[in-house]
Amino acid sequence: MIQVMGEALIDIIVSPEGDMSSVVGGGPVNTARAIARLGTAASFIGGISHDALGQRIHRLLDADAVLCAIKQNCVAPTTVAIVSLNEHGAASYRFLMHGTSSLSVTPEIALNALDVNATAVHVGTLAFVFEPLSQATRAVVAAMGENQLLMMDPNARPSVMDDPAEFWQTFNTCLHRADVIKVSGDDLDYMFPDLSNLDAARDIHNQSQAAVLFTDGSHNVHVFTENEYFQCDVPRVEVVDTVGAGDSFSGGFLSYWESQNWERLEARDAEKVRSAVDFGIKVAGTTCQRSGAMPPFAYELVGT
Repeated sequence: MIQVMGEALIDIIVSPEGDMSSVVGGGPVNTARAIARLGTAASFIGGISHDALGQRIHRLLDADAVLCAIKQNCVAPTTVAIVSLNEHGAASYRFLMHGTSSLSVTPEIALNALDVNATAVHVGTLAFVFEPLSQATRAVVAAMGENQLLMMDPNARPSVMDDPAEFWQTFNTCLHRADVIKVSGDDLDYMFPDLSNLDAARDIHNQSQAAVLFTDGSHNVHVFTENEYFQCDVPRVEVVDTVGAGDSFSGGFLSYWESQNWERLEARDAEKVRSAVDFGIKVAGTTCQRSGAMPPFAYELVGT
């Protein structure tokens, strides 16, 4: 079992021509769905409304066999994101957050949902930014068992940060417990504007001693482990859009890790990390060839 903590929402996707469609989204939901579709048990720790949009989220999670760890009835409306695509398929985001379901999760609720038998926990995105969800994230990380692997993806969204100090407090709390940290160029541009992306990723590794996975769009993934730095090739694919690509990468990494029965301390092993990164790249590449966050099922990757 892998638990993923964060926001569940509806993405309203706006094409370059202004046409609109909607899909269930939220980085953590995408990650949990990727894990489950790849055949690993997944549990989502997040607030989901009982309104019509929340019921839509529940149906999709149920369809992909993602368990909902929080059982409380949430009366707040569903969180919404506006996802604008440019002519190259790249996405930018605006969020309608305050007073919505994603921010209904308190530390007490989250701690009750934490499964001590889960082998790994994934945290990130808006769960680093907004109270009380950010407080709940810090509480969960502090309560994790000694043998539970922690993967974090800050997925920084500076446009929605009312208080960057909250993001940094949550990031730093997770930094000193994390075993695997996934960061993008956008994350590093925001977090360390005075450093090159590569130097910033190396600095995060030096501070945390975690395996740091720097994903750089269609370029190679840069990986820092305890004893080795290396790159993993990213093959060219025909990109429809990049929605959910990073989340699928994380889900692929964790699902592969779980499938090998590897433990937390093995995140120091460069070759094991390399294998999981390569699988994450394959999962993300498949997602990029589809509209919206639609991670592949395990059977779709056979022979690829």
